[in-house]
Amino acid sequence: MNTAYTLTVTDTLDEVDPAVWQAMAQGSPFVGYHFLRLLQATGCVHARQGWYPQYALLHQGGVLVGAAPCFLKTHSRGEFVFDQGWAQAFAAHGLPYYPKLVIASPFTPVQGPRLLAVDAQARLALAQGLRQFCEQSQASSVHSLFVNPEDRHALQRAGFMVREGVQFHWRNEAYDSTESFLAQLSQDKRKKMRQDSKYVAAAGISYRWLEGEQLTAEHLSFFYRCYVQTYVEHHSQPYLSEDFFQQAHAQGVLHFVLVLAERDKQPVACALNVRAADTLYGRYWGSQEFVRGLHFETCYMQSIAYCIAHQLQIFEGGAQGEHKMARGLLPVSTYSAHYVAHPQFAQAIGDFLEQETMAVEGYVQELQAGNPFKPK
Repeated sequence: MNTAYTLTVTDTLDEVDPAVWQAMAQGSPFVGYHFLRLLQATGCVHARQGWYPQYALLHQGGVLVGAAPCFLKTHSRGEFVFDQGWAQAFAAHGLPYYPKLVIASPFTPVQGPRLLAVDAQARLALAQGLRQFCEQSQASSVHSLFVNPEDRHALQRAGFMVREGVQFHWRNEAYDSTESFLAQLSQDKRKKMRQDSKYVAAAGISYRWLEGEQLTAEHLSFFYRCYVQTYVEHHSQPYLSEDFFQQAHAQGVLHFVLVLAERDKQPVACALNVRAADTLYGRYWGSQEFVRGLHFETCYMQSIAYCIAHQLQIFEGGAQGEHKMARGLLPVSTYSAHYVAHPQFAQAIGDFLEQETMAVEGYVQELQAGNPFKPK
C-alpha cells in the first residue's frame, strides 16, 4: 500500500463523518452510513451474532478517502456466497478457517460498492490494505461479497480471486402497463402468470402498495410476523429484529415499499421491498396461509407492476431461484472476491474457482436458452 495512505480499523462509525461516508457510498442504500449504524444499534450486527464490526478506514493526509464495511466473522451465515466447503477443507487439515474477514452489506445479497473510495487509486490502496490487515491479523481470509465492477478490478489487482454467481433481475423495457409487459412473454409463461393472478383473485385477495406515511408501524408488525414465519418454515432463525425494520422506516434509513395482500381488509401476506433511485430490491416475503399463486403474485407480479407504474428500471428478485425466469426475470452474473492467506489452500481454491466459473457460465448459457420472452 502506498505510504501516503494509512489504514485503520474501528468497531464503530461514531467518529466518521456521515456526509463523507455517504458520498463514497454512491447512493447504495445497503452500505449507507445510517443503515450500517442501525444494524449495529439494534444488535443485528454484533460480536455475539458472529458479526464483529471491523470498519476499515483509509486516510490520506488526515482526510478520509476510503472505507469498507468489514466484519470479523465466526461463521458463514447471512452471506449468500457459500464457502462452507472451504471451511470443512481447512478443518480436515487441522487449520482454522474462522475467524475470517467479510466485506459486505450484512444479510443483503445486492451487488454494489464495497470499497468506498474517492477515486481509483484510493480504491486500490484500500484493497491492498485489507489484504495486509488479513495477513497481520488472525483471520484466515478476506471475502468481498457482491462487488461492483470497479471494486472487482481493484481487488483482482490486489491479488484477490474472483468468484462468479447468478441472480435474476427484471428490466423495464419502457413498458406502459403490466399488459404490455405480459404481451412480450411467450404464450406459456404469459398464461401461467395470468393463472396465478386469477387464483389469487378467486381467493378474494386484493393488493395495496404501501410506502411513506401510508406504511404504519402496525403494517410492519404484520410483516415481521410473516418474515419470522418464513424462517420458521425453513427451520432457521431470522437475522433482523422488528426494531430494526421499525426504526429503518421511521428514520428514513431505507425506503420501504410493502406489497400487502388482503382479504376483506384483513392482511394475508406481504412482500417488503426497498426502493432506490431506479431500482426496486425484493427483500422479504411471508404469508399467514397458503393460496395457490400467492407467492409469485405477491413477490414478483405486484413488484413488477409497481416498477412499471413508477417507471423504475430494474427489479432485483433476490438471491438465486431460476424459477423467477418464468416471471420475466433474466439471469445476471454477480461477483465476489476472495483472498486466502494460506498459499496451498489459495492455490487449491483458485483451481476450484476456475472450474466453478466454467460451470456457472455454462449454466447461464443454458438459462438464456430458456428465455421467457418471445423472439424479437
